[in-house]
Amino acid sequence: MWHDCWCRRAGLSISETADLLGFSRTTISRVYREWSEKEKTSSERQFCGRKCLVDARGQRRMARLVRADRRATVTQITTRYNQGGQKSISERTVRRTLMQMGYSSRRPHRVPLLSAKNRKLRLQFAQAHRNWTIEDWKNVAWSDESRFLLRHSDGRVRIWRLQHESMDPSSLVSTVQAGGGGVMVWGIFSWHSLGPLVPIEHRCNATAYLSIVADHVHPFMTTMYPTSDGYFQQDNVPCHKAGIISDWFLEHDNEFTVLKWPPQSPDLNPIEHLWDVVEREIRIMDVQPTNLRQLCDAIMSIWTKLPEECFQHLVESMPRRIEAVLKAKGGPTRY
Repeated sequence: MWHDCWCRRAGLSISETADLLGFSRTTISRVYREWSEKEKTSSERQFCGRKCLVDARGQRRMARLVRADRRATVTQITTRYNQGGQKSISERTVRRTLMQMGYSSRRPHRVPLLSAKNRKLRLQFAQAHRNWTIEDWKNVAWSDESRFLLRHSDGRVRIWRLQHESMDPSSLVSTVQAGGGGVMVWGIFSWHSLGPLVPIEHRCNATAYLSIVADHVHPFMTTMYPTSDGYFQQDNVPCHKAGIISDWFLEHDNEFTVLKWPPQSPDLNPIEHLWDVVEREIRIMDVQPTNLRQLCDAIMSIWTKLPEECFQHLVESMPRRIEAVLKAKGGPTRY
């Protein structure tokens, strides 16, 4: 507004000022008149508009409602907010207010249900490996079993959270290991190479796992780490800890070392992310598998085409994963 007044004081006519500033003659005339009569140099239009229905106190109350029930819908939050309130607000106002406060509706991270004992063991593992470099982690071969379902069941829930609250305990959903129909496979990889992917036709008991160890783990480890400096990672499911498995590893302890792995630590195993990649690739296939044979073929095909930079990047993330466990004091991490 003061530009208009300055131009008029400089001797420019209303028409010249309008042309210079790009406003109409009526606007320039009105502004100049208000300045001349009231010495007004700013517009009051910024104070126009409807007053916000949710003030700072209302926002604090809304935040308490969200923290009390992260899974509440906008309808539920609106109903609870309006109970006992002086002014009722609409669902649209609640949704807009939550967004202004920084909340968004997200799917929660799914994390293992950790006991105090397992938190301690995870923390001890992280402390023991906090000084391992990426070069050290390149000597580890990662393994795991995974089940892929023929018909994907999406039981996702949504929660309200702020951007920095992704790993807040109230924003997590605990999971437990469970079975399900579909195809089960066992896989192994290291920074250097993808290993074989082995279909498991029946339940993976100690006898079946011994065949996998002898036929697939042993040749992979001796090929990747011929100087016996490799580490083999496996989780703590019962068949991995059976006596015949422990005896086999003991007989071959001069060829590679079995990494002592903390329980309930899928966030520390980068192969979990490879399973996610395979799952996503299956779900975006133009022609979806209609039987278990087609599903198995799709899994095997996708596995062999995983790019090198994908699994190498995952191994290179290990120092950050370890640091995250240390920061969480053994608790779950965003990985």
